[in-house]
Amino acid sequence: MFLLEVANLSRKYGKKEVLKGIDLRVERGEVVALIGPTGAGKTTILRLLDLLDPPTAGKIYFAGEDVTHSPRLKLETRRRMALVFQKPVVFKASVHDNIAYALKVRGHNRRDISAKVSSMLNTVDLADYRNRNAQTLSGGEAQRVALARAMITQPEMLLLDEPTANLDPLSTSMIENLIQRFNREYATTIIMATHDMAQGQRLAHRIAVLMNGELMQIGKPGEIFSRPRNMKVAEFVGVENIIKGTISSNDGGVVTVDVDGNTIEGISDYRAGEEVSVCVRPEDITLALSRTSSSARNSFPARIKLIASSGPLVRVELGCGFPLVVLLTRRSAEEMGLQIGKDVYASFKATAAHIIGEAGV
Repeated sequence: MFLLEVANLSRKYGKKEVLKGIDLRVERGEVVALIGPTGAGKTTILRLLDLLDPPTAGKIYFAGEDVTHSPRLKLETRRRMALVFQKPVVFKASVHDNIAYALKVRGHNRRDISAKVSSMLNTVDLADYRNRNAQTLSGGEAQRVALARAMITQPEMLLLDEPTANLDPLSTSMIENLIQRFNREYATTIIMATHDMAQGQRLAHRIAVLMNGELMQIGKPGEIFSRPRNMKVAEFVGVENIIKGTISSNDGGVVTVDVDGNTIEGISDYRAGEEVSVCVRPEDITLALSRTSSSARNSFPARIKLIASSGPLVRVELGCGFPLVVLLTRRSAEEMGLQIGKDVYASFKATAAHIIGEAGV
């Protein structure tokens, strides 16, 4: 049984439809990242899932029970989940009292509260801040207090809205470690909205792409970034090599794509004559100084247009009848003596060419 199921969920504000027919299933213990541009509906869906706002249409099932409208079930269910907003809210009270709040309103005794808060303070590395006014904390510290307050009751589901927005790299790392720890040690189901796609890849078991209120694609991180469903998703997740062409033949699922007189082979069920785009990840392309014999079905003579360092990697822009971006290690670039104007061969396998049609299947 799924912990959370959402069926045909929609939300309107006046005449504006912010969410459109969202279908989503989340397993117990799963981490799902919601990504999408500003205004895509990420915060709206979190508020609906936390039962703060009612949907205009659709159903929300928690642990198999329809909790969409029943006031009693909504109250009971909200006690089994927690939501942490983008800007952490802390009360004008000590760090200890901020974290203890949820236990106090649930009627826990003083000894139980003291023990649980002390343990949670150690977990979020704020034991030395126990008696400090929470409103004097830094952004990262306040976010840890908000997370601790949310997790003190050990909710079954934790909803996070941009949990590291505007935080420095060290604070971001600490928050990400806590998210992973809560998921691992408490088996907490986590749904998080994030603008940081790399963060989604690091933390999530699956990523859901929201655009214009629609759930465009959901899948494992590798699927989203290497096999986007359509051009909108491909462009949003930053696929750098998107090459437009026309299917010239299909031989048992191996297609040939004509790109201004050049040909690219890929795997697809599109028919001859259909206009498509070929997506190739930069790290799936290899460079060589001469044409070599390999299993790669696609090999093109190319000239280096630009070279730029990117940490331990080097980004190489090529011209080979069409633009192509390649990522390789700094060591490989140095060993080949790569420089602007140098002629090379760029190769990639047919299986590395993800083909998207005009309709985007």
